[in-house]
Amino acid sequence: MRILLDKFSKSFGSTKVIEDLDLDVGSGEMLALLGPSGCGKSTTLFSICGIHRPSSGRILFGNKDVTDLPSQERNVGVVFQSYALYPHMTAAENIGFPLTVRRVATAEIRKRVAEIAALVHIGDLLDRRPSQLSGGQQQRVALARALIRRPDVLLLDEPLANLDAKLRLEMRSEIRRLQRETGITAILVTHDQVEAMSMCDRIAIMKAGEIVQIATPSEMYNEPRTAFVAGFLGNPPISFLKGRAEQGEFVLDDGSIRLPLATLSGMADGTPLTLGVRPEHFGNGGDVPVSGRISFAETQGRENLYDVMFADGSVLRSIQPVRGDLKPGDDVRWNLDSKMAFVFAEDGRRL
Repeated sequence: MRILLDKFSKSFGSTKVIEDLDLDVGSGEMLALLGPSGCGKSTTLFSICGIHRPSSGRILFGNKDVTDLPSQERNVGVVFQSYALYPHMTAAENIGFPLTVRRVATAEIRKRVAEIAALVHIGDLLDRRPSQLSGGQQQRVALARALIRRPDVLLLDEPLANLDAKLRLEMRSEIRRLQRETGITAILVTHDQVEAMSMCDRIAIMKAGEIVQIATPSEMYNEPRTAFVAGFLGNPPISFLKGRAEQGEFVLDDGSIRLPLATLSGMADGTPLTLGVRPEHFGNGGDVPVSGRISFAETQGRENLYDVMFADGSVLRSIQPVRGDLKPGDDVRWNLDSKMAFVFAEDGRRL
């Protein structure tokens, strides 16, 4: 089921949250709405499911305009951060509740509960109440409840926020598996870039009620349009250096780093610039030697993370295979890969 938001706007009183937003989600696609708190991603999700009514614009499911339809008539499955399970009901009763409300025959409900429980791997837990289930098991029950009605659209609002790291990893792969097996169109709202990149076909990064870029995870990581996008994706995060253009080179403000870049050819000397360098592109080969002092070192198991500080206080991060010969205070001279560096204008646009 294709989802189309056409000039969608939403205000609460005099406060405009989203204005003239366009979004096209393909049938069978899983899309992430990613961004910081307050950017409008949950407002967009709640408007798609019918909890909020748009202030203006249209919402279409396929060729059907659902803008003014109540949520119960949209055939949408929603999974919330809090799971929202009924504590007095068993897992089976929670899962089958949407069908009970529709007055589906009891035998049919039992059959479909068993089918969907097998799909989410909780067939042996159906007699338990939520208090007897782990966080991951409760999340599976919530997913099963959302899917049992065979919705046209699955909406996920920060579904993994309450799980520990190991369960988040497990449930990321499970939700993606379910989405692919059912072929359902899904939208995930999250502020976690790892979730967005690992689970979704495309990512829409939002800022202040606008979509600033929409692309596949790899496209967005390798070709960010703005410094905001580059800074939002990547773990460990990208490093930014402030400098200026000088004779076709990026020059750090104190002059200690000079980086020839073809994109700066013909640019006026003194133009303020920001250089973005991802940790994997510093200290692992490259063409421009850079000298600094290690200010921080962290072992992360199979690799080490280093912060290298320069004379003006700016820092580049480097992620490298485990090595025990370096510690904070050591001077290093590592190469930076100029071909993989991003250059941004003063307003954040990538050059």
